[in-house]
Amino acid sequence: MAENEDGQEKTEEATPKRKEDARTKGQIPRSRELTTMAMLLMGSFALASMGGTMIAELGEVMTQGLSLSRNQAFDHWKMIDLLEKSIHDGIWLLLPFMLIMIVTAVAAPAALGGWNFSAESLAFKPEKLNPVSGIKRMFSVRSLVELVKALAKFLLIGGVGAWLLIAYLPELMGLGRESVSNGLVHTGRILSHSFIILSASLALIAAIDVPFQLWEHAKNLKMTRQETRDESKNTEGKPEVKSRIRTLQREVAQRRMMAEVPNADVIITNPTHYAVALRYDPDKMAAPRVVAKGVELIASQIRTVAVANKVPLFEAPPLARAIYYSTEIDQEVPGGLYLAVAQILAYVMQLKASVHGGPVPQKPDDIPVPEEFFQGPDRDTNHDGGQTPDPTREGE
Repeated sequence: MAENEDGQEKTEEATPKRKEDARTKGQIPRSRELTTMAMLLMGSFALASMGGTMIAELGEVMTQGLSLSRNQAFDHWKMIDLLEKSIHDGIWLLLPFMLIMIVTAVAAPAALGGWNFSAESLAFKPEKLNPVSGIKRMFSVRSLVELVKALAKFLLIGGVGAWLLIAYLPELMGLGRESVSNGLVHTGRILSHSFIILSASLALIAAIDVPFQLWEHAKNLKMTRQETRDESKNTEGKPEVKSRIRTLQREVAQRRMMAEVPNADVIITNPTHYAVALRYDPDKMAAPRVVAKGVELIASQIRTVAVANKVPLFEAPPLARAIYYSTEIDQEVPGGLYLAVAQILAYVMQLKASVHGGPVPQKPDDIPVPEEFFQGPDRDTNHDGGQTPDPTREGE
């Protein structure tokens, strides 16, 4: 199994960051056999489709270039003009084929590892001049695979080439009896068919090389457990730093929540363990909404802010606990608690009206809370009729 310089086994799969770093350095899977096969295959198909015409027209260019009069042969400027014309015609004839090969040469490598340009891969690396590392590479598994591939290609192409030579031998021997134009077209057809067969035979080598390159690339990127832990620390931060960040986030959320307490219509309390702040705007809300909630210290802070801002406090332990556990901040209270909350809000509104000379309302004693809101493993009642607070919820 692969090991790093410290002797630790690389058993962990590469993380996305490791893969991205390797890609930045130019370490991506590449198969030269796939590129070679693609170029030969596309070239053979191009020759099959345009080879005959292309060779015939090139033969015409050669014929024109060699058909010289005595005056042209002894006129240097005429010879230069004829050479320029022959080169121009030849390039235009070969241009479609050359474009096909250039596009294939650029696109074929991207089929395996995608497009990638790395400036780091072009940088000078002194360690590559180390003879010890060079000897290790010579006797590595990769070198052995490259040797096997080279032998396999030699045997495969040699065998297929010998078979093609035997198969086309009668036609090759008969080319001398054909006219020049017919012979060139016939030669192009033989070459194109031979290239197609040779290229198809290389598909076997590419089919073996591509999975090997993917496997070797994944193996080289594997990490030890220590490397995984170190990367996690560097990426996500140390545990104490993350804990500090979470603490700051909770403090910001609590300050934001406390800023909403003065806008609440009523604070429902346990009376000491729980506090839930409700706000209801009939023009904007379909139901009362929780703007703040907390237990123990947070509940005490909510009550303190409420008293300072003259927000009414209403003691209803069962309802306070039910809302606390069933509703998150900035959510509307559940439908099962509408009646209970409506009674309290009505009492608060009447209480505010009594300050301006209205009748003093009677405080509702029986606040209906459905039984399902008291179900749960952590809802044990304490000595004052409330619930034992959950310390883990202190920061909520």
